[in-house]
Amino acid sequence: QVQLVESGGGLVQPGGSLRLSCEAPRIIFNNYAMGWYRQAPGQQRELVARIDNGGSTDYLDSVKGRFTISRDNAKNTVYLQMNSLKPEDTAVYYCNARHSSNYHLWGQGTQVTVSS
Repeated sequence: QVQLVESGGGLVQPGGSLRLSCEAPRIIFNNYAMGWYRQAPGQQRELVARIDNGGSTDYLDSVKGRFTISRDNAKNTVYLQMNSLKPEDTAVYYCNARHSSNYHLWGQGTQVTVSS
């Protein structure tokens, strides 16, 4: 069973920063676009950021300028650096791998809570 292993969630005050990490098997990392989704209570899961094999990125409008997605090809790891966090960023964040055929793989999710 393919696993995407996430880490880095937690509790942070508004204005603070967190970095999420997601390690994938090499065959997945090299052939899938990697990204992060989030789901807040009572809300639909939404795409936060995505990076393809060429390094092109897409971001949710509300996180542009605050969040940065990056990938370390040597470590098969994708990162989400989250700065200037707001209470509305509170959600479970899921690592995602998407194949060009639109097949998706998911991590187990990591809780991010932004609160004073």
